[in-house]
Amino acid sequence: MRYELYYWPTIQGRGEFVRLALEEAGADYADVARGSAKQGMGTPALMRFLESEEIARPPFAPPFLKAGRQIIGQTANILLFLGPRHRLAPRDEAGRLWVHQLQLTIADLVAEAHDAHHPISSALYYEDQKREARKRSADLLSSRLPKYLGYFERVLEANRKKGPYLAGDALTYADLSAFQMLEGLRYAFPRAMARLEAAFPRLVALHDLISVRPRIAAYLASKRRVEFNPSGIFRHYPELDR
Repeated sequence: MRYELYYWPTIQGRGEFVRLALEEAGADYADVARGSAKQGMGTPALMRFLESEEIARPPFAPPFLKAGRQIIGQTANILLFLGPRHRLAPRDEAGRLWVHQLQLTIADLVAEAHDAHHPISSALYYEDQKREARKRSADLLSSRLPKYLGYFERVLEANRKKGPYLAGDALTYADLSAFQMLEGLRYAFPRAMARLEAAFPRLVALHDLISVRPRIAAYLASKRRVEFNPSGIFRHYPELDR
């Protein structure tokens, strides 16, 4: 099956968590909004889905995935769908729910990382909420990040006898998402992460293990990988990185 992934073409954002799973799986997919309008792709193709009144189960926002006749929205939901189909989730129901739980926790962290630079409203510019962003970022770096990262470190520690992964003895989409989580935090808060990471060696080791997997390494080195930039979820403002 050829998948169609719909996400904004110039940012990694929440779509990157889906891209990593598709790349690791070696799946056949089109990153639709990054395609040519002449081929019926591009951002207009994405907007047609969001603006259509004929879709029975419409997505609220990107990312969403078209798989045959199915349209699946929300990052964690898309990964819940892809995981069992591409050997990126446990076979048993309890294991699949556990990996989904981990993914939802990563989604919570990603939302908090976004709100660090847009604490009042996404409709306002960062410059309109800099004072509030400083306060929110200070709390994120001093309290929330250590709590989240410590949680994933404990999960890895508890699973150490089975392997270096978050769940069981094989790679799952939650591991790929943990990699992207660290990538984004390092971009947004390089000074803070350089200080924090020593306390989470298993999480760093997982990141490094993912980065050298052949398909992931090839993807990271390719033009398909959008660079981090000031328009994404993870944004680097030096004054917030303290």
